[in-house]
Amino acid sequence: MSFLRAIAVTVMLAAAPVLLAGEIPPGERRSGYSFMGPDTRAMQDDDTSNPGMLFVLDGETLWTAKGGSAGKACADCHGDARETMKGVAARYPAFDKTLGRPVTLDQRINLCRANHQQATPLPYESRDLLALSAFVAHQSRGAAITAADDPQLKPFVEQGRALFMLRQGQLNLACANCHDDNYDKHLAGASVTQGQPTGYPLYRLEWQTLGSLERRLRSCMSGVRAQAYDYGAPELVALELYLMARARGMPMESPAVRP
Repeated sequence: MSFLRAIAVTVMLAAAPVLLAGEIPPGERRSGYSFMGPDTRAMQDDDTSNPGMLFVLDGETLWTAKGGSAGKACADCHGDARETMKGVAARYPAFDKTLGRPVTLDQRINLCRANHQQATPLPYESRDLLALSAFVAHQSRGAAITAADDPQLKPFVEQGRALFMLRQGQLNLACANCHDDNYDKHLAGASVTQGQPTGYPLYRLEWQTLGSLERRLRSCMSGVRAQAYDYGAPELVALELYLMARARGMPMESPAVRP
């Protein structure tokens, strides 16, 4: 769907608030962790058993590795991530003044690489980008999500909400049909969660690797037989922003583990 069409849907929804009546009240919002079985929970709870921690360790190494023609490391600008990155991932996607739009944490890492390290951006879902994102996000574990508190983000949050409510694909389903209307039920034997983004990037047992929220969104779109947006597309960024705004106040878990 085009950006202009998404804005049109946003206007329609703003004029018809009854369509938003199914949204989950803040006090009833639950992490996907609460829907998991005891074995999966135990894997997430124990850092020595959580396979996502291998990516965090790789990210820690990359944080201090000098790269690009500038010969700089992330640590040269940001210092000790355990101090400087606390709470950072909890407020992404964030508004970028130069671009005039929100960017995800993955995009911010690549912007830093291009602008400050003079290095080639890392491909989406590459191990290095996931590792750096996981390392940064891990520093916010336990911190409350604060995304979307910037007034400049409001139209993008509304765009994301419109996309979340929009029926798509051959199955004619919206994200809200599963994650607002039918959570706590089962689909093909799997628990339907509220779709809260508290643990990303997370390790998914189905994938046997770490993955981003964009990968999960694209997978859902393919599942309803819709054309998935490209990685980094404005629509995916808006959806991620809305989901983080929807989870506002919930604690970060990255790297979470899911089936």
